[in-house]
Amino acid sequence: DVQLVESGGGSVQAGGSLRLSCAASGYTYSSHCMGWFRQAPGKEREGVAVIDWDGTTSYADTAKGRFIISQDNAKNTLYLQMNSLKPEDTAVYYCAYESGCQQPTLNKVAYTLWGQGTQVTVS
Repeated sequence: DVQLVESGGGSVQAGGSLRLSCAASGYTYSSHCMGWFRQAPGKEREGVAVIDWDGTTSYADTAKGRFIISQDNAKNTLYLQMNSLKPEDTAVYYCAYESGCQQPTLNKVAYTLWGQGTQVTVS
């Protein structure tokens, strides 16, 4: 089974940057999708950025121009570079994975495997 472990969260001032990582252990299918989602207190979990095995990406409007999703297939690792962070970016960020993915989607119901989450706090 695939397991996901996020890292890289923390506290940063507005305008700063953070890089999140998600290491996938176990067997990962070649035709997979992975993504970053976030959940702020009292809010629904929302998609931030997703990528498929071939490198096709999709971003939420709130992430466009500030966040970059990437992956290193050789290392089975997903990244999210977050720049120009704002207080409203404060949330727990989750890594998600789905095998047999046709195209990346920001819809959280399409993903069945989740990491434990990492806190990002922007002040």
